[in-house]
Amino acid sequence: MHEYLLELEQVYYTYTGANKNALNGLTLKIPTGKKCALIGQNGCGKTTLFLLANGLYKPNQGSVIWQGKPIQYNRKSLMQLRQQVGLIFQDPEQQLVASTVEEDISYGLCNLNLPELEIKTRVEQALEEFDLIELAQTPVHHMSLGQKKRVSIADVMVLQPQLLLLDEPTAYLDKLHSRKLITTLKNIHQNGTTVLMASHDLDLIYRWADWLFVMDSGLLILEGEPKQVFNQRNIIESLDLEVPLIHDILSILETQQRKNLRKIKISNIQIYPLRHPQKNYLKCDTIERSFLGTNV
Repeated sequence: MHEYLLELEQVYYTYTGANKNALNGLTLKIPTGKKCALIGQNGCGKTTLFLLANGLYKPNQGSVIWQGKPIQYNRKSLMQLRQQVGLIFQDPEQQLVASTVEEDISYGLCNLNLPELEIKTRVEQALEEFDLIELAQTPVHHMSLGQKKRVSIADVMVLQPQLLLLDEPTAYLDKLHSRKLITTLKNIHQNGTTVLMASHDLDLIYRWADWLFVMDSGLLILEGEPKQVFNQRNIIESLDLEVPLIHDILSILETQQRKNLRKIKISNIQIYPLRHPQKNYLKCDTIERSFLGTNV
């Protein structure tokens, strides 16, 4: 098994007509078997990275390496790559290709010429997993955006890729289906799939990921375990990103625990988004946390 499932080595990419690079010599390595996350402001290069990783784009310079070998950009090699690297777009409209939900989910499996019974079994499992059984024969263009999102995720999950790339996976999903998706991601990771998620939901990232990449202007700025990365507060805030509230609270709890305090009281906490202090601020007059022994 390779230590890194996918590697980008000094990759440059420029969109046609653009006056600057989307990626500026990006070097990034996705560890095999990890739940990875990718954060950064819009335009930092996250989506471009995904499209290069899936072979949809070819770098202007540099190499994209899959399981130790540079990607070959011929039809056969790219088809094999896309069977192993699944990509879920933020906008589900970009992925829906068939008339009904059931046909859409089975589309990729049929292209792989799998046995009919296996296709049927996988599709039924996906329909159940994403609460789509009652919608199986529904025309996709009659569905809500949230329903389309669930179908687009099922389309890729059913292929059982080795590496799963998700661009804002919880976009358009309600809270119930967002939670179900995160549970599904945990399950497929436990079954051996490496996952890379790009998201602006930093609280979700902090809870879910075990390895975090931070990008800016087409470059990798930081990487490491989420706790280590968010400890670099000055760098995070300089990129107009916010350190998750849960990180700050846990850091305080750990500090107090080391001092053997049995009760912690945090008063008058106010957290404001960096760019829009007038919106969605969180104010918490008092948070109390008691210990049982030394366990948090």
